[in-house]
Amino acid sequence: MGHCCSKNVSAVNNETVTADHSIKPPHPGASPLPSGNGTSTHGDATPCRYTPANSFSTSPFPSPLPPGVAPSPARTPGRKFRWPLPPPSPAKPIMAAILKRQGKSKPKEGPIPEEQGQGGEGERPLDKSFGYGKNFGAKYELGNEVGRGHFGHTCRAKAKKGELKGQEVAVKIISKAKMTTAIAIEDVRREVKILKALSGHTNLVKFHDAFEDANNVYIVMELCEGGELLDRILARGGRYSEEDAKSIVAQILDVVAFCHLQGVVHRDLKPENFLFVSKDGDAPMKVIDFGLSDFVRPDQRLNDIVGSAYYVAPEVLHRSYSVEADLWSIGVITYILLCGSRPFWARTESGIFRSVLRANPNLDDSPWPSVSPEAKDFVKRLLNKDHRKRMTAAQALTHPWLRNEKLAIPLDIFIYKLVKSYVRATPLRRAALKALSKALTEDELIYLRAQFSLLEPKNGYLSLEHFKTALMKYATDTMKQSRVPEILNLMEALYHKKMDFEEFCAAAISVYQLEVHEEWERIATTAFECFEEEGNRVVSVEELAQEMNVGPSAYSLLGDWIRKSDGKLSFLGYTKYLHGVTVRSSNTRHRQLV
Repeated sequence: MGHCCSKNVSAVNNETVTADHSIKPPHPGASPLPSGNGTSTHGDATPCRYTPANSFSTSPFPSPLPPGVAPSPARTPGRKFRWPLPPPSPAKPIMAAILKRQGKSKPKEGPIPEEQGQGGEGERPLDKSFGYGKNFGAKYELGNEVGRGHFGHTCRAKAKKGELKGQEVAVKIISKAKMTTAIAIEDVRREVKILKALSGHTNLVKFHDAFEDANNVYIVMELCEGGELLDRILARGGRYSEEDAKSIVAQILDVVAFCHLQGVVHRDLKPENFLFVSKDGDAPMKVIDFGLSDFVRPDQRLNDIVGSAYYVAPEVLHRSYSVEADLWSIGVITYILLCGSRPFWARTESGIFRSVLRANPNLDDSPWPSVSPEAKDFVKRLLNKDHRKRMTAAQALTHPWLRNEKLAIPLDIFIYKLVKSYVRATPLRRAALKALSKALTEDELIYLRAQFSLLEPKNGYLSLEHFKTALMKYATDTMKQSRVPEILNLMEALYHKKMDFEEFCAAAISVYQLEVHEEWERIATTAFECFEEEGNRVVSVEELAQEMNVGPSAYSLLGDWIRKSDGKLSFLGYTKYLHGVTVRSSNTRHRQLV
């Protein structure tokens, strides 16, 4: 769904990346990983909601365990019986949602309950008027096609008048005839809105204008002539050296951190969607294709299934996700850059989804023994199936693997979410977090110092005004108007409060992220010692339940967290209290302690 001069290429081989653009399956019948939506992304002018591993002409419902493929490592341990039929395919509800968005019929197995009752006779005709300019032909002269996708194609063009007169641009042409659903129309509308809203970052493709006529929508953008990141991976024989991979990953993280700060989640990050400005070896990259992107608030969860099979995050398949899904995709890209193969692969859509949901990436076989421990830790912390434990883009830029790059660290929107929770927390909760902050490693403090500095404290203290000023400084005009007031309203408790660096650390740390740290046991032990000295106090089961926001059914469990000797939290109680609760999405389930 991009735009530049790029050939139609195949993506990474399911075992290793080959130097040519053809797929080299390791065994007969293996399915290739497609480039984008079946062709080069540069021609895919579609808001196709999901990119499958195979074409839709192939049934998405064969057994997820074909001959020669071992059962999932996440199967029930010690099972003594066999399924009479293959387990239900996780692809079924996913494919049903995809086909509905594309205006196609449901899979043969029948409709998913949530999809019933849609459409029918007597519907109003779709409104395909976007309100864009009607004078595309007067301003631009179309050139040769540079790519093609499901719903349209992308061409070169030359501006005939205006500020761009004489310059070459890329024009993404989206066919109105193929916009068969209201969702598809809204996707195009939202893509243009996002491209207008995002501006000013070095690694973002520049948007110029949008036009329409009776047949098409025309999105005019910057022309990048260096080809896709995928092309360069293939040209290098399938993988990058660590040093070269760092440069690529750092650019991706920087632009994704910017998008997240503006409240945009990309939702389709993959090597095909990063283009180089020129053929030069050190040319900068640009992220393209915002056709699947969406706006998201800091505490909002999205539920529509979008993306490309091999890069989709587990929580997307579970239909509850936010910006963390982009970090999973970056983890997959990094894995491919470092070893030349995919971390999750199968012959069918169902198998791919099963692998993403249940399998762990292989970091043991060649070439991983020769990869640095820092690089492996970096990949692990992005490919964590629990989205709460994943690094943010800004945090990843301070990871030891990238730290020697002397990168500028961007403002992290995640800080605002954490600080909001902290200032609204109870005194006991804040005391527990302050104790934890005193046990942080230097690695964690580097990130926190960078964020504290970006907020530009005065005399070592932060106030609500500093958080506002920083947001206004780094936000686009669109975000200043729509999101800044909303975010700051949630932080009103800071209005009459000042926060020094020590308290900022307590407010801006994530317990979930710290739990995956290899030194978590030491951190927790040291933190509890501090808590014993400064924050631990007598607490009743009822009060603790109220603190945790759980009901009387949890009293017996919470009683184990309180020492019988003095009525204070034990070490177990302290760590569990820090962790908090998980709220199940089902209305039939109660909140459960984790």
